[in-house]
Amino acid sequence: MNKLKERWNISSNYQLVIIFIVFAITGSTSALIAKPILTFIGITKESVGLWLYYPLYIIIILPIYKVLLLLIGTLAGQRNFFWNFIKKMLDRMRLGFIHRIFEK
Repeated sequence: MNKLKERWNISSNYQLVIIFIVFAITGSTSALIAKPILTFIGITKESVGLWLYYPLYIIIILPIYKVLLLLIGTLAGQRNFFWNFIKKMLDRMRLGFIHRIFEK
């Protein structure tokens, strides 16, 4: 745990627990929200097949996850941590231009 706290620049175990809780809530919520969005668009397993449905599901989850991570992280009082986490994630996905737009 100490290595993780060092890597994330976290000072307390309490902060680490809050961050883990936010990750858990965000992951579950984004997965639950993505299914109705795909259904609303008209994409179902039966209409497009499994080989297309699941890649589209993952593509829909990614932006939802990032938005929810920032919202829930802010409500938990960890906005700076999650904003930096999202920026790193976008940079690794070669989408760093997105967070640069919001920083101006």
